[in-house]
Amino acid sequence: MNPFAPLVGQTQAVELLTQAVIKNRVAPAYLFVGSPGIGRSLAAKCLIELLFTESKHRQIINNHPDLLWVEPTYQHQGQRLTIAEAAEKGLKRKAPPVIRLEQIREITQFLSRPPLEAPRQVVVLSDTEKMAEGAANALLKTLEEPGQATLILIAISPDSILPTLVSRCQKIPFYRLEPTAMEQVLKQTGNAAILQNPTILNIAGGSPGQAIAAYQQLQNIPHELLTEVTKKPQSYLQALEIAKQIDKALDTEAQLWLVDYLQQSYWQQGCQPSIIQQLEQARKSLLCYAQPRLVWECTFMGMCV
Repeated sequence: MNPFAPLVGQTQAVELLTQAVIKNRVAPAYLFVGSPGIGRSLAAKCLIELLFTESKHRQIINNHPDLLWVEPTYQHQGQRLTIAEAAEKGLKRKAPPVIRLEQIREITQFLSRPPLEAPRQVVVLSDTEKMAEGAANALLKTLEEPGQATLILIAISPDSILPTLVSRCQKIPFYRLEPTAMEQVLKQTGNAAILQNPTILNIAGGSPGQAIAAYQQLQNIPHELLTEVTKKPQSYLQALEIAKQIDKALDTEAQLWLVDYLQQSYWQQGCQPSIIQQLEQARKSLLCYAQPRLVWECTFMGMCV
């Protein structure tokens, strides 16, 4: 069975990685670049499965002793929590998650021993663009002498990480999916309902993962509130009331997502570009930790003018 069979729409990446394994020319380090949600992490898992095929005692990839998967983390009460773990605990953090220096040190320790079962060790660094500067400099030493290992760095673009890291990796590009491929992935993953929501599809822009995440976010917004915010307020009083509802119902992360949704929604309604610009200013203000209610009050009152 082809390990890359689950990966849709990334023909070039599949060909490059497959040929590297067939010809026994697997690089010490790869840089998987492209937008989130288009198959970069899935491709990494497929490559790992191909590399570990010869392992004497194959296990589920996530539990393999020769695999280390590193993700950005939050620091909470002396513990490091991934984004998923923080969400499970219901933690809301203002500071973004990062890959920390201590995580790079754990990679160094992991690679200090020989492979236990597979022909080589594999380390995957997800969202590498979220790596702290000290961690990036420490990783550089590991990339220079990886030993019996292959490192896979996953990032949005080469420009999002240090050039010295990029220069030590073989770049594997990933591209946004065409509509037919998007439809195939969404149907295969049981998310066909998203195909009926053009606003979500426009936000996703060819990324099935982003489409699924956006649709899930949409389900968390009260229907009555969504109806209110997707129509221009008719008065200053209504604008103030909508802002109050948003501030009460949604956390900052959800409010930032709502900005994206409203930009797409108002654009499809043929509204003037000034509204899109006002929403973009709202995003910048929210990212600067301005008081959310005040941000939305100014935004919706500006729409009344």
